[in-house]
Order: sequence, then C-alpha cells, then structure tokens
Amino acid sequence: MEKVKVAAVQMKCTRDVAQNIQRADEMVKEAAKNGAKIILLPELFERQYFCQERRYDYYDFAKTLEENDAVRHFAKLAREEDIVLPISFYERDKNVLYNSVAIIDADGKILGIYRKTHIPDDHYYQEKFYFTPGNTGFKVWETKYGKIGVGICWDQWFPECARSMALLGADILFYPTAIGSEPI
Repeated sequence: MEKVKVAAVQMKCTRDVAQNIQRADEMVKEAAKNGAKIILLPELFERQYFCQERRYDYYDFAKTLEENDAVRHFAKLAREEDIVLPISFYERDKNVLYNSVAIIDADGKILGIYRKTHIPDDHYYQEKFYFTPGNTGFKVWETKYGKIGVGICWDQWFPECARSMALLGADILFYPTAIGSEPI
C-alpha cells in the first residue's frame, strides 16, 4: 500500500441533526483540503450520544441505509472531494436496529456496511436497549486508497475484531467512537 493521509474528526454533537451534518461537512472539507484521503467521523455523530438513557421514542432516530440523510450527504461529498468516508449511523433494517457504518469510496459509491458486534450495557451505555449485535461479521473493503477495516467503538476492546480484519488483509483499521461517560 502507498502512503495515505488519514484524518479523524472530533466534534461536539447537538440534538440538531442538520447542524451536526453541516459541522461534520465543514470539518471533512477542511481535512480534505489538508490532504486527507480517508476521513473518519465519530460514532453516531448525527446527534448527541443518546444511549445514556432508555427512551422508546429514540427508536425513531433509526433509518434505513437508503433513507439516512448523513449517508446520502457524505456519499455526494466523497465523490466531490475524492475521499473515502466511513459513515456511522443508526440503522433500521426491517424491524431490527443496528449501530452501523456505511463505507463510502472516493467515487461516492457505498461499498457495504458493518454492524457493531459488541454492544456495551452499563450505567453510562444503554446500547443494548437500542442496538442488536451486528450480523455482518468483520470485513475489509478495497477502497481507492487502500484496504480498510472498520469496527465500532467497543469492538476495539475485543482482539478478534482487529485480528480478523488484519487476516483479511486490512491496511488500516478504523473505529468510530462516541464516549458518553458524562452524567446526563
């Protein structure tokens, strides 16, 4: 693999989805302007980390891959900027809800999705209330800038995630993460 510049975006998310997408857009463009070819946004960046309390109305946040505004927006931006973007989103697949990442190549095409395998559940992380463990297995995608593997947040605490992706030929591993440990 040739050298590739990567960037990770760190941002404060609000309850305003459009504002979060706009802020992420600005930060992605800035990273691309500075030469980054693969840019990682935070886990579930469309809104504030909502998994700290159990609320049934938050199930409505989940969208299908095709309906998700952030995925559509960043697919277009990936094509315009010639960059690769793993985009985290709250996915609805029929009646099942997942914490997922869409892998968008530099031509704007979605190469596939990964669904978070390891779902935490403790005082600060009520994720098992919102997400079903993923059914995709660990994957590697051939992008314009290299073979990438993507896990999500807590997956990184389990060595089989990185090991599996390395054995599948990943050049770079990404783990979009949202740490919501502050009291609500």
